[in-house]
Amino acid sequence: MVKTLTVSAGEGRYRVDLSTSITAEGLVCQLFGGEKPHVGAVVLSIPRPSLQDPCQLSCNSSVLPMLGHKEDEIAKPLAEKLAKHFKQPVVLVAGIHIDHATAEEIKLLLDHCWQTVDKLLNHPERDTISLAK
Repeated sequence: MVKTLTVSAGEGRYRVDLSTSITAEGLVCQLFGGEKPHVGAVVLSIPRPSLQDPCQLSCNSSVLPMLGHKEDEIAKPLAEKLAKHFKQPVVLVAGIHIDHATAEEIKLLLDHCWQTVDKLLNHPERDTISLAK
């Protein structure tokens, strides 16, 4: 059985949605927002013991950005945070776009991306993610 949780941050053209499907062996996340949701980058993060401190978790991550897109810069750290937290592989597809975005608008969108992850980590049904194994 697959369960899906969706969280959001921001409003209007600054809204970002994170939809996460919980499978028996990992999470599949879709991070979309702005005026034109799309596929901008795909990340696969697999948690593993850190090479410097085996008591800590790190990740092996593979990143595939679409040509001319920069979503990989936010998708990778978000996917790794989720993979380490839930100790499960995470696939994250990200696509967020606002035409002619200013630096302030980009920062706002990035903040909203992090807020969605925090909301997922604190979601009342988050325990179902950990129990999906």
